[in-house]
Amino acid sequence: MRTRAGSVPVPNEPLISSARLAMGLFIATEVMLFGGLIGAFLVFRFGTVTWPPEGLPLLPVGMTAVNTAILFASCVPMARAVAAIRRDDVAGLRSGLLLTVALGLTFLAIQGTEWVRLVNHGLTITDGAYGGTFYTLIGMHGAHVLGAVAWLLVVLGGSLQGRFDARSYTAVDLAGIYWYFVSALWALLFPLVYLGLGND
Repeated sequence: MRTRAGSVPVPNEPLISSARLAMGLFIATEVMLFGGLIGAFLVFRFGTVTWPPEGLPLLPVGMTAVNTAILFASCVPMARAVAAIRRDDVAGLRSGLLLTVALGLTFLAIQGTEWVRLVNHGLTITDGAYGGTFYTLIGMHGAHVLGAVAWLLVVLGGSLQGRFDARSYTAVDLAGIYWYFVSALWALLFPLVYLGLGND
């Protein structure tokens, strides 16, 4: 306990807020989930002589690399949004969130387009370990990006209602942490799935 000049005890502030601690625990469960999926992928990958199997299309490395750059670029306006609200710049928060959402939706749209192309070329989730692990692992990540975008839209709505300022912006901070997480996760998945398989 600390004391003010007047000897009134003041509780010490925790090293980490309850909200950040909860987010850390949630991300830990996400890491375990994806750790299991990645482990299963590696077992199938290195337990198969020919990968990808003959007759199945290669994964679109070039377009996915561009899409990867889009997702990584979205971290910049997200960081600016958090920095803006810390300065009590609500307009900067809104513009940063809008750009982050736009880039996130672009990432999902491109990924969806590439999935349609792969399905049309014969790669489905029922195509053994190759198709099954690809759609499960990459699809799970896509679902998390979609969830993160929805969260950002809720935060954006809150900013339009004046719920955040320099003293109260926990929801913005946590949304930023989760956005960085899904982006960092893709930094692992893209080279593992797309570059480590001998694709085009």
